[in-house]
Amino acid sequence: MAKTTKIRAIGNSQGVTIPKAMLERYQLKEGDTVTTIETDEGILLKSHDPNFEKAMEAFAKFSSRYKNAMRELAK
Repeated sequence: MAKTTKIRAIGNSQGVTIPKAMLERYQLKEGDTVTTIETDEGILLKSHDPNFEKAMEAFAKFSSRYKNAMRELAK
């Protein structure tokens, strides 16, 4: 779903507002962190889940440490 919004002054910075329906759909609230990614098509805004990132970091450490066990379990 595409929505149009304007860049607005926010204190000494500038930003955009996110429509309420989108905030609710993606369960975002004031104070949450989002990630901005530059793509060939423009700017991509992604919700940020620090718990997911921590879990992925833990998995990466575990999987590299127990690479042979993971290979056997995958059979």
